[in-house]
Amino acid sequence: MEKNKSNYGSSLLVPSVQELAKDPNLTVPSRYIRHDQRQYLNSEDDQALHFPHQIPVIDFGKLISEESTGSGSESELEKLHLACKDWGFFQLVNHGVSSSLVEKTKTEIQNIFKLPLEEKKKFWQTPGDVEGFGQAFVVSEEQKLDWNDMMVMTTLPVHMRKPHLLPKLPSTFRETLDIYSLELKDLAMCLIEQMEKALKVKEKEVSGLFEGGLQAMRFNYYPPCPQPEKVIGRTPHSDGSGLTILLQIHDVVGLQVKKDGNWVPVKPLPNAFVINIGDVLEIITNGEYRSIEHRATTNLQKERLSLATFYSPRLESEIGPAHSFVTEQSPPKYKRLGMHDYVRGYFSRELDGKSHLDAMKL
Repeated sequence: MEKNKSNYGSSLLVPSVQELAKDPNLTVPSRYIRHDQRQYLNSEDDQALHFPHQIPVIDFGKLISEESTGSGSESELEKLHLACKDWGFFQLVNHGVSSSLVEKTKTEIQNIFKLPLEEKKKFWQTPGDVEGFGQAFVVSEEQKLDWNDMMVMTTLPVHMRKPHLLPKLPSTFRETLDIYSLELKDLAMCLIEQMEKALKVKEKEVSGLFEGGLQAMRFNYYPPCPQPEKVIGRTPHSDGSGLTILLQIHDVVGLQVKKDGNWVPVKPLPNAFVINIGDVLEIITNGEYRSIEHRATTNLQKERLSLATFYSPRLESEIGPAHSFVTEQSPPKYKRLGMHDYVRGYFSRELDGKSHLDAMKL
């Protein structure tokens, strides 16, 4: 049963973009060329000129200290609430995860993508599974591909880890990731509890679903591309998780968030995480907090690496609008569904905006 449960779906096997990009005379293969994803603003000066606004910044230290002091004119909790309602994205500073652990994690991720292809093949996706090196959401041989390589794996609960992945990876990588995954679980739970407070619902109504929840990580590598304007690093999508915590490895701008019809570039702040609301939290809050489409662009000269940590309710749980968010004025907007069926549904389709969430709508 557990073995079956830890399989979320499958993705067709595709070539490594990192290996493709090593060719100095590379012409981008047609399967990666996207005419539907124009990247209008490639220079950072252009971006700053067109988008003076940045996603909100939340100070986690202030958020926690307000709890004990109850101070602040515009409280950090109110700022968090508005960020989740209006943007679905924010940068989190002063988050309490030690900078030495963050730096070690960054180094380990860079090292994993430096492994020779033969070594990586030990951790490659197998038919019928999405975990391992490869790409997810590839459901047909005709669909366009993203200009990136990724590695996906379940990190918590521990018994759901795939025996051929984390236990077989280099020991320094494993040890660092073990500590990082626990730290990020605590941070995610803390943030969800603060959101519950901001939403003024009863304790545990939202956070209770996430206790002992499912944590997965996706390591992203976006190689330089000789024609960055013709490809997309990551197709526009919203995350299927409850909450996503993104660690950007370099300060290379690549993440873009869709706001009022425009793609807003996210300039990573030093020592910050980028947090976003996933589809599951939109469902639970009956649309009060919204998951937002985002994408990743590529760069002509620079590689970009990131680590996305997804936190979701337990696979045994059922998701749907929580009781407090359903009233006569606000009837349920989404179906109720077992979390395991929801996850399998998410991985069974091509990545396409908020199409999976749309399928959950009543």
